[in-house]
Amino acid sequence: MDAISGKFPPVTDGLPPERRRWALLAVFTALAMSALDTAIANVALPAIANDLHTTPADVIWVVNVYQIAMVATLLPVAALGEIVGHQRIYLWGLLLFTVASLGCACAWSLPSLLVARFLQGLGAAGVMSVNTALVRFIYPSRLHGRGFGNNALVVATAFTLGPTIASGILSVGSWPWLFAINIPFGVAAILIGLKTLPQTPRATHAFDYPGALLTSACLCLFIFGIGSAAHNTSLWLVIAVLIGTVVLGALLLRRQADHPAPMLPIDLFRRPVFALSVATAVCSFAVQGLAFVSLPFYFEDVLHRTQVETGFFMTPWSLVVGIMAPIAGRLSDRHPAGLLGGLGLVVLGVGMVLLAMLPAEPSVVDIVWRMAVCGCGFGFFQSPNMKAIMSSAPPARSGAASGLVATGRLIGQTTGAALAALCFGLAGHQGATYALAVGAGFAALGAVMSFLRLVATPRAK
Repeated sequence: MDAISGKFPPVTDGLPPERRRWALLAVFTALAMSALDTAIANVALPAIANDLHTTPADVIWVVNVYQIAMVATLLPVAALGEIVGHQRIYLWGLLLFTVASLGCACAWSLPSLLVARFLQGLGAAGVMSVNTALVRFIYPSRLHGRGFGNNALVVATAFTLGPTIASGILSVGSWPWLFAINIPFGVAAILIGLKTLPQTPRATHAFDYPGALLTSACLCLFIFGIGSAAHNTSLWLVIAVLIGTVVLGALLLRRQADHPAPMLPIDLFRRPVFALSVATAVCSFAVQGLAFVSLPFYFEDVLHRTQVETGFFMTPWSLVVGIMAPIAGRLSDRHPAGLLGGLGLVVLGVGMVLLAMLPAEPSVVDIVWRMAVCGCGFGFFQSPNMKAIMSSAPPARSGAASGLVATGRLIGQTTGAALAALCFGLAGHQGATYALAVGAGFAALGAVMSFLRLVATPRAK
């Protein structure tokens, strides 16, 4: 919204084709960098621990601090984007991510690396919180499904190629190069984005700083509580953390009850299609978290496969997601997201059951085709569901919807990972089978909620 006239600037239905291609290059480059950084950091942990003379237990914080920074700030940064413009949040987030990447490459100790990784997580939150909103404004409405499908394709490709890229870089250089490689791509994306990204509507209300602190603290406590419960932490500590989460959540809801654009978007959750779509997304990513945490342990500890073989077995899931997501995205421009998403989750659930019923000594083919079934279902679900979330929110609330897309993904993955850890704690090596069965249950629940969208009454925008 213009500060002088008090009116929204005209919102065109997407960018012209030539400018659209350059804008997408900028947005998808940053998205790929953010997704790649999660994958490559996992591969680099042993090398980092050895070079910085630290323990495996301590070096895992290189991954954790990045995730915490993202979880804590996604919704507040998305809310800020509705006020100052999504393109500004994207550019400043990408700038911070690029500078922090230089800090990671120059880190001389674990504490210095952790500080740089925290800043990098803040920058990634800036990019990912508004990414989906920018895609909505870059593509014309008739091509939104295709746009969100391409968005999912970029993420899937980054996760698929991440370990291979990391291994290739480590074969010829040291771990700092994993972070230094972000710098030229980040600079190029910033320069392109400055020229091509669309101006988005701006709200006139002030940023709610106390609300932002409450939101960040509530989400961090929630994630910490889930993780603590799964790792046999003191019951009293878990109860205290979860009570603290509820108290902070209640204070946040009370503070923002009359806010025109609440940071935790309770106004959007009053829209049945939006609420069902977010809940379905959390279920789907919980399935992914359960599978991606439990299967490597199953492959290596039960089947006695090597790390290289495990990486090969995990690849079909992400690879097929990358194939199916654009196809499902195009179909969602013509068919209901509730139907496509529900069918995708049914296929995902079937795939999880098939993995849980693997024979005692499965062949490579036995594993690969089952993983491909899961990837097919997950990829067929993602794009239509993303479109449903964004299209069920009014354009002025695209930032909140976009932030919730990323937050829902992290909450689902974290919940799935924690449940997988709980299954291993209760059942030992057999925990992988139980985790896959729980994942099938989440897929079934998500499918039911997706199909309910076919009868839900959408609210007027």
